[in-house]
Amino acid sequence: MSLEVTFLGTGSAYPGPARAASALALRREGHCWLFDCAEGTQTQLMRSHLKAGRITKIFITHLHGDHFFGLPGLLCTLSLQSSPDPNKPPVDIYGPLGLRSFIWRTLELSHSQLLFPYVVHELVPTRDQCPAEEFKDFSSLDKDEASSGEAQGRIIHLDPVENSYLLVDDEQFVVKAFRLFHRIPSFGFAVEEKPRAGKLNVQKLKEIG
Repeated sequence: MSLEVTFLGTGSAYPGPARAASALALRREGHCWLFDCAEGTQTQLMRSHLKAGRITKIFITHLHGDHFFGLPGLLCTLSLQSSPDPNKPPVDIYGPLGLRSFIWRTLELSHSQLLFPYVVHELVPTRDQCPAEEFKDFSSLDKDEASSGEAQGRIIHLDPVENSYLLVDDEQFVVKAFRLFHRIPSFGFAVEEKPRAGKLNVQKLKEIG
């Protein structure tokens, strides 16, 4: 198995002519996972060897614009490059509580309809993740109706034993989110490869001493 990391943007606050704002892509076996999606991320994707159409998961660290303002535009571009397919698995989007409402309202106000399925999984922050005056409870926003093509996502709470949020657990990888402490609720993501069975023939080694 091969993993490839591509830094699409490493700047902060705003994109510049020579340095884009936050975005990172992890490619694995034909699939692409995107971590943060700042303004201009789709332009960076076009400049890279990556194919935006292979993005299957998107992870947003926090809801500051220099980390996710590029998301609605990227989703609309992916839609323009898609053909309706009822059997196509949804694009999974993970991020702090409030992300789903942002996507829904942006698509609704711009009269945009996505031609591919997607689902938003929201992480519920704890109140100690940011200064008290900056904490906003977005739980009431979950009452927004579903957009076209949107499937029901999960509301993910902190596991107090593991002190983390379990996001993905497939045959090869586990992805967890951990609380970061910033001006607003923020999360870091850890991608861990599961142990693989070795190819060493122990019995044969024993036989030959």
